[in-house]
Order: sequence, then structure tokens, then C-alpha cells
Amino acid sequence: MTEYDITKKSHPVIVSEYDPQWAAEFTYLAQRIRGLVGSSAIRIDHIGSTSVPGLAAKDIIDLQVTVADLDRAEEVTVPLRDGGFRRGGEFIYDEFWTMAATDPQLRKLYMREPEGERQAHIHIRELDRFNQRYALLFRDYLRASEDVRKGYEEVKRRAARLFPDSIDEYLFLKDSVFHIIYEAACLWAKTIGWAPDDEYL
Repeated sequence: MTEYDITKKSHPVIVSEYDPQWAAEFTYLAQRIRGLVGSSAIRIDHIGSTSVPGLAAKDIIDLQVTVADLDRAEEVTVPLRDGGFRRGGEFIYDEFWTMAATDPQLRKLYMREPEGERQAHIHIRELDRFNQRYALLFRDYLRASEDVRKGYEEVKRRAARLFPDSIDEYLFLKDSVFHIIYEAACLWAKTIGWAPDDEYL
């Protein structure tokens, strides 16, 4: 089981009401990224809570850039850095409680928006790895299930009230819910023969 590091040093947590402008902001940023990386990205998806209509979220646009091979991801990271985007120089790992901390299925690169621009988290992941599919499945399941979406939003709001000054503790609580929802999402995916939405750039 992954151990979470609660540092109590991070910034305050603000969960905002859903903003329809988030979709347009994703499209603008994804188009810029596509223009820089070309066909080196298989798909660029809007992921995370801002990608789910009606869901309250932190006002940060999450994007997933899918590549064929993370070991050749410099085809994406180099032009992005040339375009002002930051980081992406070393592999990091997502966390999932049943998987080892450095499981290759959780490996990714992480980048941020150019200095001074609208806040965005850019996750570069490999096609068909667990973490790449997880982000799309979680998004599509929340889009499809109003009851789960509402319940998840309530958890986020309560976590923000409990830990208003620490994103680390907020995520520590919220990430456990991710894993519970994932089990239901897998059953849903099997029932409907799920494939990721085609709303990617």
C-alpha cells in the first residue's frame, strides 16, 4: 500500500462552482500544445474534475497528453519547453493503493503552464497504461452517473472544509474515494463495453 506524505506545508484549498468556461480553456490550451507537438501526441484529453460538466472543482485545468512510448517523450517535452511550458525533465509516478510506488503502469511526466499563465497540470502518459486509462475511465464514469458525481462533489466539499489550508491533507482524504469509485467504474465499463469518449484533440 502506498504511503502518503502529508506535509501540511501546501497552499489553501478552494473548490469552485463548475464553470462552463473550463471546456473552452481546455480547448485553447490543447490547441497550443497540439501546435507544438504535432503528431507526437496520440491524443490530448481534458481530464480531472474540470472536465466533468456540473462538477465543482479546483480551478486548475488538467490535461492528459497520451504518447506511444514514454521513453521517447522528449518528442513532446522538448517542444513544450521551447514553447515556455515548464518541467517534464524526470519521470514521476501516480499513486494507486494496490500498486507499487514505482510500478511502470503508474509512470508519467508532469508539466506546468508557462510562467504567469492560466494554471494547468499537464500529465504525459503512455497509451494503454493503467494510469492513462484510469484518468479517462474516471472522467467518463462521472460524466455518466449523476448520483456518483454529486456524491463525489460532496466529499470534495467536506474535505475542503476539513482541510482548508492544506492541499496535501485534502488529497489524502479524497484519493481514497478515487479508489472506491474506480471499482464501480470498472463494473460500469464492463457492462457498457466502455471506450474513452472521442472528445479529444
